[in-house]
Amino acid sequence: MITIRFVTQRDAASEGTRAFEYGYWATHAEALMPDGALLGAHALGGVEARPRDYDSGRITREEYVPIEASPEMADSFHGFLRAQIGKPYDFDAIAAFVAGGVIGERNWRRPDSWFCSELIAASLCHCGFFPERLATEFNHITPRDLLLILSGRVRIAA
Repeated sequence: MITIRFVTQRDAASEGTRAFEYGYWATHAEALMPDGALLGAHALGGVEARPRDYDSGRITREEYVPIEASPEMADSFHGFLRAQIGKPYDFDAIAAFVAGGVIGERNWRRPDSWFCSELIAASLCHCGFFPERLATEFNHITPRDLLLILSGRVRIAA
């Protein structure tokens, strides 16, 4: 099983993300690991595994999206994520996202740094859940984009 957690809270970063995602609620994505930790990319700390309650009391909405996967696919997904621990947050992609791509065409699959939803999307590509080439080659994948792509494959709660 692969489980993706989508969340939002009331803070400047979430409000900014919502503004660029046309008001969509999800502003962060991360994976629930087999040991119960949440593994994702944050501006503070980059890619880390964090305790499941690390953001307790700050979240205003969350949704866990379970994805049926073979044991091999789940191991590949989780292994890829673990291999990314310690990599920095992808501030270049965030800057390009905010500037509407004017700053550059950074490839969201470049594995030297990550922001939350591109890390999860790359993990899903690595394990074979997503195809290597999506229909449109955006230079970023937002939490909204990720949830939309997933909704074509798995049931998403309303």
